[in-house]
Amino acid sequence: MIPILDSKRQYAKIGSEVEKAVCEVLRSGSYILGPNVKALENELANYIGCNYTVGLNSGTDALHIALRALDIGAGDEVITTAFTFVATTESIEIVGATPVFCDINPDTFNIDADKIEELITPRTKAIMPVHLYGQPCDMDKIMDIAKRHNLYVIEDCCQAIGAKYKGQMVGTFGDIGCYSFYPTKNLGGMGDGGLITVNSENLKNRIVALRNHGGAIRYHHDEVGVNSRLDEIQAAILRVKLNYIDEWNKLRREHASTYNELLSSCSDIQTPKELDDTYCVYHQYTVKIPNRDEIHKMLQESGIGAMLYYPIPLHMQKVHSHLGYKMGDLPITEKNTECVISLPMFPELTLEEQKTVASTLISCLEKSKALI
Repeated sequence: MIPILDSKRQYAKIGSEVEKAVCEVLRSGSYILGPNVKALENELANYIGCNYTVGLNSGTDALHIALRALDIGAGDEVITTAFTFVATTESIEIVGATPVFCDINPDTFNIDADKIEELITPRTKAIMPVHLYGQPCDMDKIMDIAKRHNLYVIEDCCQAIGAKYKGQMVGTFGDIGCYSFYPTKNLGGMGDGGLITVNSENLKNRIVALRNHGGAIRYHHDEVGVNSRLDEIQAAILRVKLNYIDEWNKLRREHASTYNELLSSCSDIQTPKELDDTYCVYHQYTVKIPNRDEIHKMLQESGIGAMLYYPIPLHMQKVHSHLGYKMGDLPITEKNTECVISLPMFPELTLEEQKTVASTLISCLEKSKALI
């Protein structure tokens, strides 16, 4: 079996460092908003290239609190993509705002910046681009639109830590960037965790208050907040892993290049494309193929842990049925949800495993064609 991700291999490499860091926290008696959270926030601000970061308990809370901090709520609209995990739009609905779905670029799977402007109405308050699979969005166009229409930009970077657009880290273009440290992410904890990046001190202060029951001073509560404090143990683990993130992302990019080469002989496979001047970190390596569902079943039976991410686009999910979207409203999104498949991708993946994945995929495609 070749899994989509094997976290045990990562632990085999850094386990002793992680265990040492965790034991130090346990002995310290400081478990909530302690020195590791503060240090991680500073280290990530330096790494990402922003003025401030705020540690939270999940990427979902990062998105939700970002919207709250910008006073986006009932009656407001947020333009985003339907080809992503539900947390993106869930956060919009949680604050009482309305997600407005934009179709995607067929090559990058990201929001199509050329289609955003036609969706803007007097109620539009923000654009929420998602750097899907670690591929940066076209931030020049998005920021230009936001500036001309006086809109906020909240970057969903939950799959894209370390990704760059024209040499600049994602999460530093918009008003707020949101990250997830879910264990499967490129920088993943051993439990839930999240982060916000921001350059405004006023915004940072409000986000800090919102994560801690709406108060900057203990027992002084200025607004309704939440309990979304990054755990001290998770922060200690992430500080260890942060030392490796560039190496791990580099390996992911090398694996993507290897896959591209191994799959180049098969015209039925469309491999991922990167925009010019971008640095994709390949949270997932996702290809387009015909007969996707049939091929997926064949791969699973062959021991290849390929995955179907987001097979039902968000505009067709029951949770968003009240918005009134129907099939055909987002044709490119809908077409891609029927043909994309993600192949095993993690830093410790071996060349032999990649060869097996590629040859098995090509063989399954040939068998599928023979049955037609």
